[in-house]
Amino acid sequence: MSTLSNQIEEYLKKLLSNSKDGILEIKRSDLAEIFMCVPSQINYVLSTRFSPNQGYMVESRRGGGGFVRIIKLSMDNETNLTAMLETAGQRKVSRQVGEKLVDRLLEEDFLTSREGMIIKSMINDKLLGSDEKADALRGDMLNAVLLLLLRDDFV
Repeated sequence: MSTLSNQIEEYLKKLLSNSKDGILEIKRSDLAEIFMCVPSQINYVLSTRFSPNQGYMVESRRGGGGFVRIIKLSMDNETNLTAMLETAGQRKVSRQVGEKLVDRLLEEDFLTSREGMIIKSMINDKLLGSDEKADALRGDMLNAVLLLLLRDDFV
């Protein structure tokens, strides 16, 4: 059975996919009412499932007329993709964050399902561990592999 966070994420992604411009604007209170949860649950989903590393930008305004705006960042622009990957290489990346990045690249057809499976197996905690040193290595590995895949001159 799907968790509430997964249900909220799926709902928001469905709304985003139906939008023409990749922008969704919705009231946090409306979402909380739809899913019969507290607004902090919505905040949790937004912060963990819709981050820049996952290809989203979230803007919000609190208060009576408040809203949440989710913008799906374009992967068509190689500069945006390169910047996202280089950011991953400059910091520690947990297994979960790395897998979400790979999932996003799979969604955008940047990676094949086979490439995604290979990368996910490389960054697995069983292989690297889950401490800070492993997270730093995981970030470097993701950066190196994905930047290599960006290259046109495979020789």
